[in-house]
Amino acid sequence: MTTSFKQLVDEHGPAVSRIAASYAPPGAGREDLNQEIWLAVWRALPRFRGESLLRTYVFRIAHNRGSTWAIRHKPLELLEDPSRLTDEGEGPEKAASERQEVQQLMRVIRSLPIGHRQVLTLVLEGLSHQEVGETLGLTENAVGVRLHRARKAVRQVMGERDV
Repeated sequence: MTTSFKQLVDEHGPAVSRIAASYAPPGAGREDLNQEIWLAVWRALPRFRGESLLRTYVFRIAHNRGSTWAIRHKPLELLEDPSRLTDEGEGPEKAASERQEVQQLMRVIRSLPIGHRQVLTLVLEGLSHQEVGETLGLTENAVGVRLHRARKAVRQVMGERDV
């Protein structure tokens, strides 16, 4: 394996943080989960056989740890800090409205069943259905079904927007 752990964290850190955010509310719990994920990745790297992309392997570990964390820490405090998602040049009313929408979306995502949440989060990270299937041990068809159900649930709560 030629990739250093630092390079791995630099490359996949933001995505792993977003995966952690889909399981844990902002604050110490999310930071703990993020650290727990990276510790698990560090420990698992010697067992990586190269049968999938390293990214897929890391995301699989992240979702497994996130699922375990969510089970241990129910109920979730459903909050999110969406300030990083707003455009600095926007007016305060529009920025506040967008922050509220992002908060609501994160609440909805965290309320989904774990299987739907995992698929939706990985697709939002840019993985193909095949990569999501490899990460979660599902067929592409099962990924498509879970994604459809997750989007349907989000639409029911959020309204008919681009979901």
